[in-house]
Amino acid sequence: MKNVYYVGSGELTFDIIERIINDNLKLELAPEAKERIQKCRDYLDKKIESSDSPLYGITTGFGSLCNRNISPDELSTLQENLVKSHACSVGEEIRPVIIKLMMLFKAHALSMGHSGVQIITVQRILDFFNNDVMPIVYDRGSLGASGDLAPLANLFLPLIGAGDVYYKGKKREAISVLDEFGWEPVKLKSKEGLALLNGTQFMSANGVFAILKAFRLSKRADLIAALSLEAFDGLIDPFMDCIQQIRPHKGQIETGENFRKLLEGSELIDRAKEHVQDPYSFRCIPQVHGATKDAIRYVSSVLLTEINSVTDNPTIFPDQDKIISGGNFHGQPLAIAYDFLAIALAELGNISERRVAQLIMGLRGLPEFLVANPGLNSGFMIPQYTAASMVSQNKMYCYAASSDSIVSSNGQEDHVSMGANAAVKLYKVMDNLEHILAIELMNAAQGIDFRRPAKTSPMLEHFLKEYRKEVPFIKEDIVMYKEIHKTVAFLNRTKFDY
Repeated sequence: MKNVYYVGSGELTFDIIERIINDNLKLELAPEAKERIQKCRDYLDKKIESSDSPLYGITTGFGSLCNRNISPDELSTLQENLVKSHACSVGEEIRPVIIKLMMLFKAHALSMGHSGVQIITVQRILDFFNNDVMPIVYDRGSLGASGDLAPLANLFLPLIGAGDVYYKGKKREAISVLDEFGWEPVKLKSKEGLALLNGTQFMSANGVFAILKAFRLSKRADLIAALSLEAFDGLIDPFMDCIQQIRPHKGQIETGENFRKLLEGSELIDRAKEHVQDPYSFRCIPQVHGATKDAIRYVSSVLLTEINSVTDNPTIFPDQDKIISGGNFHGQPLAIAYDFLAIALAELGNISERRVAQLIMGLRGLPEFLVANPGLNSGFMIPQYTAASMVSQNKMYCYAASSDSIVSSNGQEDHVSMGANAAVKLYKVMDNLEHILAIELMNAAQGIDFRRPAKTSPMLEHFLKEYRKEVPFIKEDIVMYKEIHKTVAFLNRTKFDY
């Protein structure tokens, strides 16, 4: 069925994820996934019956309580207590799209058959996803080490009939929604609480949301910078392929190619110039934007590996007759990657704001502050302030969360990744970048209008025509924040591609 994705049928890709979210696909467990899940559960049940040795988190307590043995008749209570006691996320509520990604990634990880869960447990996660029953999870509380314990506990409380959810736009107690669907609370068996709470799904969901947006922002940054180059009467020479090929970083080559495509047929770029070179914020676009593309490419590869991995603990290998307590839940690969991506995206904002500044200085025949009567009108003076504020704020958010650690669980968990903090601040960098690029677009469009009747390329003229339907040329001072908001909305909504 085209409107269904079968969880466990193969590896997740970004294209699949976007289809699931954007096309509202329903999730079903693939038959082969059910077989793997049941095989692992059967093995674990037999192992518990036959083993005299303690099994971490299965017949023992958790963290520094790993030396406390639990009696067989209390194993289910142990797992339920784990979910309740660990539900300590606080702060701002996580957006529904992140909740759906967390559920998708957890179901996918459990479908690989190394976690010891029941089929009904995974099925209930899919039931929540398919019926838009959204557990309420908050954005703070994970150290990104034993997985995302606190947010994942909040996410899965409703499976056992506890916690709160949003359903049909209303906040409700989870048990009432379960009753409405006729779903019994899941009776967790041994290991299942750990399987749900261990794992990097909070970090991964935030990261995938970020990387999908980063792909789009990177392309938008090239398009908007090309408009700024035209408004500034800039040179095409730094974008020629020959100069990229003698320093052949993939992102740099790609950026030069994008600009040549965007500017093909432009009257402005082809006309004779009085100046022989441009400031770095224009001349070095291939190098700066290109480095960000390469960073995005690297981080996307880390994320694809992560979301197709088993990250709970202990890990069960039925075919090898092994149950191993390891560290696949540790978020260091993601933490470092997110810090890297934050720096790379912040640099797109940094160089964008410098182009904004160049456009309002009254250079190369443009009026000061891009307004016809400066003095009486402040024009585009203060949008640059706003962009500069966000650029500096992003520098603060580029603090390396992954270089931090703190001891927890009475010394047992003595090194943590802080990957969740890296993921949360990454969104703030992206949100600032989106607004910075919107301000650059406002300035670039205004600058090109002062170049009329000369035209830019047919491709960019079409883009500007659509933009001007939303945001007009500014002749005299108006309330600017509304135009910034309209520009952000336009960039989010428009399907313009190249």
